Amino acid sequence: MKKNDLLKNDESIIRVLAIEDDRLLFIDCIKLTMPKWGKIASIVDYTPCEEQALSKGFKEDIDDLNSDARKSAYQHYTMISGILPYVSDNTMRCRAIDKAAEEYHVSKKTIRKYLCRYLAYQNITALAPKTNDDKRVLSQDEKNMRWALNKFFYNKNRNSLHTAYTLMLKEKYCDGEGKLSSAYPSFYQFRYFYRKTKNMQTYYISREGLKAYQRNKRPCTSEGVRTFAIAPGVGMLDATVCDIYLVNEIGDLVGRPILTACIDAYSGLCCGYSLSWEGGVYSLRNLMVNIIADKVEHCSRFGIHINESDWPAKEIPGKLISDKGAEYTSDTFAQLAELGVMITNLPAYRPELKGPVEKFFDLVQDSYKPFLKGRGVIEPDYLERGAHDYRKDACLTIKEFEKIILHCILFHNSKRVFGEFPYTEAMIEAGIKPNANSIWEWGKNQPGVNLISVSTEQLVLTLLPRTIGKFTRFGLKANKMRYHHPNYVEKYLQGKEAVVAYNPEDVSNVWILENGTYIRFELIDSRFRDKPLDVVMGIKKKQRLIVGIANKDRVQAEMELATHIEVISRNITKNNKVNIKSIRETRRKELDKLHLDHVKEAGIDE
Repeated sequence: MKKNDLLKNDESIIRVLAIEDDRLLFIDCIKLTMPKWGKIASIVDYTPCEEQALSKGFKEDIDDLNSDARKSAYQHYTMISGILPYVSDNTMRCRAIDKAAEEYHVSKKTIRKYLCRYLAYQNITALAPKTNDDKRVLSQDEKNMRWALNKFFYNKNRNSLHTAYTLMLKEKYCDGEGKLSSAYPSFYQFRYFYRKTKNMQTYYISREGLKAYQRNKRPCTSEGVRTFAIAPGVGMLDATVCDIYLVNEIGDLVGRPILTACIDAYSGLCCGYSLSWEGGVYSLRNLMVNIIADKVEHCSRFGIHINESDWPAKEIPGKLISDKGAEYTSDTFAQLAELGVMITNLPAYRPELKGPVEKFFDLVQDSYKPFLKGRGVIEPDYLERGAHDYRKDACLTIKEFEKIILHCILFHNSKRVFGEFPYTEAMIEAGIKPNANSIWEWGKNQPGVNLISVSTEQLVLTLLPRTIGKFTRFGLKANKMRYHHPNYVEKYLQGKEAVVAYNPEDVSNVWILENGTYIRFELIDSRFRDKPLDVVMGIKKKQRLIVGIANKDRVQAEMELATHIEVISRNITKNNKVNIKSIRETRRKELDKLHLDHVKEAGIDE
């Protein structure tokens, strides 16, 4: 037996701290009481054991502790370091404990606790605060409170905490007759348990839904668009319903128009827009055509004269970013990849990832709304009971409103100051103005620019909807109509399929896509020429209805025909001895018998 040895007897473990003659100083490592002297003979039943016999519950290596735990361990050791030389002397030890408690402004009980833990484990890490790795077993009341919170509080019903508490008592603490038992947790205990275990993410998602959490509560810690827009060529697409009611040329209310826009993520320049009554793929096609259009000519149609530098965009961004709207996830939009455009659909409810286009809509609407009040502009109270009916104020047509939108876009592109733009030293030296068009022109000459030039014809054909056509002897069949091309005789005979692009507004032509080239086919059925696809489909549907009704009459007529033939057949007596000789003579006699003189029959010779 020597100093620091561990001795065990049943459930008791002691550590030897000092040995003098027939006495020894030891500490109970299980109860962690203060060290005491005893006779060696009193521990004859104890046997040596290893350090592993102690269930330590702490990390043995000081390097495994985090910085806060390491700091606390050393601070606690400092408090008891002056006591360790006097451990074997009860009087001096008590005086040292009193002095340490007074010096470090803690209780003597705390000093004793640190001293006993260190003496029992002989490791400074035993003085570190306990971690939450070892979860305490919940009592039955705590399990009931956890169950009640999950069932009655963390759900879409949004019950109050007191309601959840009441329902818990009803389900867990009432007998079969509904009487409350004598022992049950108080509301204050329930509220304490809730606050102690509350998780804010769980709170928002369970009570408000994942969509609301992603939209309104989710932490926004990313850098945003600057992480992937280092130069012009990243277009942000989105659409919004304008906060204004419009009328037609004769003053009848039409509704609220849809504004679709493409904003360059790097410079904030509006590359193009579409203002129409129709959303979806149609507005997207209008937007793409406007992006590559000559902006000087486009503005001149509305009586607005600009320079090319005021709106310099005329190429498609090489990367287009949109949300998960139906028009952006459609096959038609995905066909832009044939032009070399990369399309990225953002996760739902992540507006900060396309902040430039969201901000653009806010700026445009904030620009015109103050000056169009009383002319159809919608105020924030339009959904409230008793609010003014802003539809009655409408007086602008869509053409007049589009002219206003153009002025707003021109202001955004050439006059709005981007004060927060991350200027580089080279931009400052070059004297680049903090306007979208100036930043765009600067960025076009920098590495990483990604703009694609494309003709209007190629873009429009790329964005046409497509179907599968089949070559037959009767021509190319697509959308249940026939088309032809003089150079495709062999294809007609082979009977293969082809990808066909068609114009829903006019079925006169279709185009097959062959090796990246669009080949025009002309309509064979001239009756459908210059007609929209939906009109043609309507004609064919009505024709099928007429034919269907006629087929019912045909079936009835076939049955009546069969009946007439059977009646006549039954009245004929079959001759088993048919003379087959002199057929020509017999036939001549029958001809003379049935031959008619049509002049005499018509009475012309009289």
